[in-house]
Amino acid sequence: MNTTEDHKILEGIVTGNEVVITTFYRKNLPYIRQYVLQNSGNEEDAEDVFQDALILVYQKLKTDSLELHSSLRTYFYGICKNMWRNRLRKNKKMIITEKLPEDAEIITPTVIQDIEYKEREHVYRRHFLKLSDTCREVLSLLFQGNSMKDIAHITGYSEGYTRKKKFECKRYLIEMIEKDHAYQELQLNPEKEL
Repeated sequence: MNTTEDHKILEGIVTGNEVVITTFYRKNLPYIRQYVLQNSGNEEDAEDVFQDALILVYQKLKTDSLELHSSLRTYFYGICKNMWRNRLRKNKKMIITEKLPEDAEIITPTVIQDIEYKEREHVYRRHFLKLSDTCREVLSLLFQGNSMKDIAHITGYSEGYTRKKKFECKRYLIEMIEKDHAYQELQLNPEKEL
């Protein structure tokens, strides 16, 4: 993996450098196209998946939630593959083949699991940040392992109000997440859990 080159590409994506993005597109679209065409898709599908994956990478870069444990090319291929598989499941089409391009790196199950985890985490964070300050505070303290009594003491609320707020905030967060299109696509993959 050429981390210097990957870093330059990621920097180009986040700054909108057309030369970098066009070069990345030219080098990587053939692999994505081959996978999509081999698996019940067409040229337009390949373009859509590529664009959606590029947007996801851009969003992750903007929120500092992108962590590469492989080359950018392998990571990007994994994102595209998962997006296409989710669409096939959603449309109830069969995946015909899992044949990888000859010069593609092998994507280990842990890399795919990491990508799926990051996708789920991205959906959660996006909606968590939409919550009120009070909700974010109560839920953050709860997720840190604090008891209701401790949370009430830290926030200055009564224990009863804290319990009520926790319930309301969790319910609201779950409702927002469940309405999210990205979450619905993740749920269509039976191997994934949220």
